[in-house]
Amino acid sequence: MKFRNWFLLILLFLFTGINAQIKNPVKFKFTINDLGNNQYEAVLNATMESGWHIYSKDLPEDTGIPTEYKVSGKNIELIGKFTETGKKHEEFSEAFGGKIVFYSNAAGFKQKFKLKDPAKPADVTSEITYQTCDDRVCLAPNTLEFNQKVTPKGVPEEVVPETTATANTKDSVKTAETVVDHPATAEMTITETSKLDPKKLKIETLDFKKPLTDCGTASTKVDENYWTYLFLGFIGGLIALLTPCVFPMIPLTVSFFTKGNKNKAKGKRDALIYGFFILLIFVLLSVPFHIIDGIAGNIFNEISTSIWLNIAFFIIFIFFAGSFFGYYDITLPSSIANKSSKAEEAGGIIGIFFMALTLVIVSFSCTGPILGSLLGSAVTGSTNVPMLLTFALAGFGLAWAIIFGLLALFPQALQSLPKSGGWMNTVKVVLGFVELALALKFLSKADLVSKTFFLKRELFIAIWIIIAIGLALYLFGLIRFPHDDKKPKISIGRKILGIMGVGFVIYLIQGLIPSERPKLQLLSGILPPLNVSYFHDEKDGILGMHPEHDFFTAIEIAKKENKPILIDFTGYGCENCRKMEEFVWSEPDILPILQNDIVLASLYVDDKEELPEAEQTKIDLGEGQVKKVKTIGDRWSLFQQVNFNNNSQPHYVLVTPDGKVINTPVSGYMPKEDFKKFLECGVDYLKKNK
Repeated sequence: MKFRNWFLLILLFLFTGINAQIKNPVKFKFTINDLGNNQYEAVLNATMESGWHIYSKDLPEDTGIPTEYKVSGKNIELIGKFTETGKKHEEFSEAFGGKIVFYSNAAGFKQKFKLKDPAKPADVTSEITYQTCDDRVCLAPNTLEFNQKVTPKGVPEEVVPETTATANTKDSVKTAETVVDHPATAEMTITETSKLDPKKLKIETLDFKKPLTDCGTASTKVDENYWTYLFLGFIGGLIALLTPCVFPMIPLTVSFFTKGNKNKAKGKRDALIYGFFILLIFVLLSVPFHIIDGIAGNIFNEISTSIWLNIAFFIIFIFFAGSFFGYYDITLPSSIANKSSKAEEAGGIIGIFFMALTLVIVSFSCTGPILGSLLGSAVTGSTNVPMLLTFALAGFGLAWAIIFGLLALFPQALQSLPKSGGWMNTVKVVLGFVELALALKFLSKADLVSKTFFLKRELFIAIWIIIAIGLALYLFGLIRFPHDDKKPKISIGRKILGIMGVGFVIYLIQGLIPSERPKLQLLSGILPPLNVSYFHDEKDGILGMHPEHDFFTAIEIAKKENKPILIDFTGYGCENCRKMEEFVWSEPDILPILQNDIVLASLYVDDKEELPEAEQTKIDLGEGQVKKVKTIGDRWSLFQQVNFNNNSQPHYVLVTPDGKVINTPVSGYMPKEDFKKFLECGVDYLKKNK
């Protein structure tokens, strides 16, 4: 019970609710430095919450919203272009098919200027346009304005002209008044003149807090990535138990505790402690990664996007495969195992700990490549590497702890275990083929980041087909490796695995056939993106659909067709929006609903087309920050915030033709099943309540 409670406490922090609130993960501080000789520097420093980032000005085209920083004033003259400070990060985005450049934690933007007339003061305006993202959602692009007075030395303070940061008097027409206490918590009150009616930003019927029904809303879930790695680690641990390095040691070790001790109860207790120490040792292997992350929090992002490190992983995995095929062994220095064995003589709890450590060390030749696969997948596939490794290694150790613990409690079960034999080498060789396939993932990553695009999606699939065919031929006994018997016995298990290999080949072949819809969805995180293809032909619209880009137009269409509206708050630079479209919208049981049963209104919060001048305005955010609303994107971003208290993308809202929220809106990348329930809820509700 103590062990179970300890383990559950480790996992408890995962159960965190995801609330649909306006997020404000970036804080700014504006200062002006006097550099002397009539030169000044306008400095805007940004600090970001953990996990969030903003894009650099050097962001490649069509891969997000680059940060723009402008400094202006009547009595100033700019010196050069603005510069960025901070630690810049680069990584390949599969959704955009290109490299993204961003800052996390902190960034600075500087612009030098001088006064045209050093004898007169100046009112300096600093404006920044930026987008904030994390690994799940992107927030709408934001434009903020900061004002500060510059008074040269010797100029009386009273001659400085008064300015109001929140004034908005274009052509003496005040188009909107907005009151905002703070964007993270406040609800905005919009009052517009009749000139904008009926296209008001605040729609009273859009009350997301009181939806018409509560069906189809995805429940709050634990971050599935953690559970995935825990599960993968557990499977890896079970597979490692079947290898020649570990399996023969199971009966010997369990017998030591159950038969070598006169007190059987104490022997079983020691065996359980032994299993616990195995789990603990594997978890402790992840501690250095937490320390590294604390010192250099973005080192794993750098590793993930490093061309040479991905090539190194590719070579290492090939090396692992050669070991599993039996051409050589990977072992730790024997001196390490000898020292650990000697420490076992201490007896008691300490002796049991070193017994577990000795097992981990001497089994390294088989477990090393498996653990290396978990390490490589975590380091190059996530932003939270340390925790993923902790869960993966915990799963690995848990598999061993459970097996050793259960066999110690029920030693009679040892008799039912299969005898050691050639089948263990078969397990190693199969793992060798798996290592070859995984190695290609790292080569593909290097190819994508370098933009050589040599390893096309179809070529990647073709190589995997060759590997799968090789695996099937081995399992059917048509090819052999060094440690295989000259006349291997083809068991039923090998035949079943061989047939599965052939089935996998058939599955892969469909990926070589051009199609308008994505295929091989099970491999979407491994294969090169769809646009890195010999057959790529970009189509207009989204999956053949042409959504409306104006909510009010969508309302009119919905009234005529009596269909619900799906408001899709999206963005051209939203990576998670592209993932939803490619991997969820394209599903055969989702796409027909989007095409036939709803009116799709994709509102782009980063659309740069300017609004008519009479509809432009400014919003006072407090603390000297002023948000400009001058583009279509600004309008839909504000529309999302004032009506749904949310500013993340993707964000989905189902609305009736008369403008009422059907069920609770949902945000971010979500599983297909949850999105389908969400859509079907709205469609069914409207059919029943015509």
